[in-house]
This record gives sequence, structure tokens and C-alpha cells, in this order.
Amino acid sequence: MSVTHTDLTRGPIFSQLIKLSIPIMATSFMQMAYNLTDMVWIGRVGSGAVAAVGTAGFFIWFGNALLFSTKIGAEVNVSQSLGRRDLEAAAGYGRSSFRLAFLLSALYGLLLVAGAKSLIGFFALGVDNGFDVTAAGIQYLRIIGAGSVFMFANPTMTGIYNGLGNSRLPFHVNAVGLVINMVMDPVLIFGLGPFPAMGVRGAAIATILSQMTVFLLFLGSFSKNKVIALNELFKRARGRRMANVLKIGLPPALQNMLFAFFAMIIAKILSTWGPVPIAVQKVGSQIEALSWLTAGGIATSLGAFVGQNYGAKDLHRIKQGYKTAMGIMGVVGLAATGLLVFAGEPIFRVFINEPHVIPEGVLYLKILGYSQLFMAIEITTAGAFNGMGKTLPPALTSIIFTGLRIPAALLLTGTSLGVAGVWWSVSGSSIIKGTLLVLLFLPYISHFRFKKKGA
Repeated sequence: MSVTHTDLTRGPIFSQLIKLSIPIMATSFMQMAYNLTDMVWIGRVGSGAVAAVGTAGFFIWFGNALLFSTKIGAEVNVSQSLGRRDLEAAAGYGRSSFRLAFLLSALYGLLLVAGAKSLIGFFALGVDNGFDVTAAGIQYLRIIGAGSVFMFANPTMTGIYNGLGNSRLPFHVNAVGLVINMVMDPVLIFGLGPFPAMGVRGAAIATILSQMTVFLLFLGSFSKNKVIALNELFKRARGRRMANVLKIGLPPALQNMLFAFFAMIIAKILSTWGPVPIAVQKVGSQIEALSWLTAGGIATSLGAFVGQNYGAKDLHRIKQGYKTAMGIMGVVGLAATGLLVFAGEPIFRVFINEPHVIPEGVLYLKILGYSQLFMAIEITTAGAFNGMGKTLPPALTSIIFTGLRIPAALLLTGTSLGVAGVWWSVSGSSIIKGTLLVLLFLPYISHFRFKKKGA
């Protein structure tokens, strides 16, 4: 398996973008499967356990959002450096991104371990049918916090390889982690062989074991990398490059952190109806990931493609790459809409089969199904913006309209819609964001001119 970089500034645009996209899409589907594995087994424990893991998951989401800064910073800076044929800068940006990711992961992990009780207690989940939802959520979050470096630094190493145009290696490495997680989940949750039944704690331990394996495999892969060698990752990083990583990465990271924060507020609103809507949202969002993880994979590949061609100052290839990616996501978005709107019940039953929960889950999937196409084109367009290093427009668009979900949810839940008002506030904002971001991007790229001194 080659670990060298791929030149995305030459060759047939369609086939090259597809070749880069497929492993990233597969990695995205693996991530979805990674999350669904936990939900399938935890769902067998009960809706209270799902609510506990789902609530803790918001803080994992927040951590991944924080580390999005180093992932995007790595992808953009490494890819643009390669487009300029500056291999020394590519290695330097890989090193800077890795060091920042390691530090931020460790600090955030300390916060999760020390503050788990207060963080989970914020939701006041209480007890559901004799199951202590709050205590289970605290246990889960502390275990994740203890293994935070493995959990949150891996996406940055994926970002480094994506920037190099090598999306196959992250796919293979993450596949190993997925297999470990799928095997260890039932073993540790229910207790098989010499292992005791650990319930929610077992799911957290399985996740950390798999992520630790992925982390070590990534480190080993750099020993064979021709652009960023393993010893390069541990050399002193330049302050200017670390600052540039954060400059490009912070807007999308802030966007994702606020997205997670807004989602937590939405969950707090949902908690007034008890643990069922929270469980529905957790499982439903994992099912919905069929489209948004696919879009994220396409957006990542598009970002790497745009980044290299931005560094090479080839605007024509950037435009063609964007058209190709949007065509792919148009098909995926429409397919996801049909699946969620018309096949919600059999899909939801796979994860939770409790009669009083199923109707709520089907309603969630149907309402969110209407916005799948718009969500897909929003994420894809953001990838194009990010590849050019213009991360602020998509970040602002997302922050503003995602934030408006909260007052919209409060307003709509006060009507006859009830809890469905929350689902409509989410779906409606996605429709607006997808439409607006495309309208912002098309005139932007039509009138774009490269600076005389380079990208």
C-alpha cells in the first residue's frame, strides 16, 4: 500500500475526483457503521441506555468539532503546499497540525474526566424504568475522556493524508478500528467468555480500544511516508505554521462546536418530554448520517482537490471539480430523502423496537428526510470553500441559521406540533442553509482572481 502523495492538479478531473472520493466515502460509511454498532447493541439494553450514550455523545461531538480546526488546517495547508510543489511546507504543516491535535485532545480529555458529573447533570435525565441514565452517562463520558488522545487526534492524521491526496490509507486504518469495535462491543456490553457484562461502560471501552489501535497504525504508517516521515511529526513546529493551521481551521471548528452546542440546547428542550425524544434523536441522527457522512466524505475529497489546484492556480479544475461533486451529491441527497420519508419504520425498528418509541422515530425520519438534498449540497459547497482556504463564509452561514433553530424550536413546540416542532426547526434550517450557501459560492467563484504572489 503506497503512502506517497497523489498529484490532483493533472489528469482527467471526473475520474480523479471519483478515485479520491470513494475511499473517503467508504471511510465516512465506516464512521456511520462505527456509531451504529454502539446503537444496535446499546439499544438492546434499553432506551435509557441509548439516552445515556446519546447525551454523552454530544460532548464527544463537541470534542470532534474542536479538533476539526487541526483536521481542516491540515487538509488545506498540506494540499495547497503540494499544489505549489513545496514538499518542505507540506511536511511542516503536517507536523504543526499533529502537535496541535495532540495538545488539544489531551486538554479536552481532562475536562471530560473532571467535569463529567456536571456536564451530564445539565440534562437532568434521572431514572428510566429503574435504569440510572445520569450515572451511566457519567461513566461513559469519563472513559471516553481518559482515552481522548486516541479518540480525537485520529481525524487530524486522516486530514494529513487527505491533503496528500492519499485517501486509501485512512480507509484501511479506520477499517481495522471498525472491526475491533464491532467485535468488542457485544463482548464487553453483555459479557462474553472471561469478560463481565459492563453495559454502557463496555461500549465506551470498546470504542477507546479501537481508536487506540487506529492511532498506533497511523503513527506506524508515517515511518514509510515519503513526504511526512514519522520523525517529522515530533520535530519542533514553527509558530507561524501552527498559527496558519488555526487561522484556516478555527472558523469551521467554531461552526462545528456551536453546532454541537446548539444541538445540546435542542436536547435540553427535548428533555422536557422525557428520555424518549432524546433516544429518537440519537438513533434518528445516526440513520440520517447516511447522507451527511457521505456528503462530508465528498466534501473532504473536494477540499483536497480544490486545495491542490488552488495552490497550482488552476481555477478551471476547481470549477469542474465542484460541478462533479455536486452531481454526485444531488443523486445521494434525493435517494436519502426517499429512504427516510418512505421507509422510516423498518429502518428505525432495527435499532429500537419498543412500541411507544417507534412512531416518534418514524416521524423524525420523515420530517428530516425533506431536507436531505439541501443538507448534502451545503456540506459539499462548504468543502469547496474550505479547499480555497475561504472557511469563513460557510462557517458564518451555518452558525447563524443553525442558531436560529433554538428560537424556532421554542416557538413551534408551543403549537399543536409539540415535539415535532423541534424536528421541523432542524429540517427547515437545513433547507435554508443549503440554498443560501450555493447562492454565495457561485458568484464568488465566477469573479475570483488569484493573487499575483500565489495562493
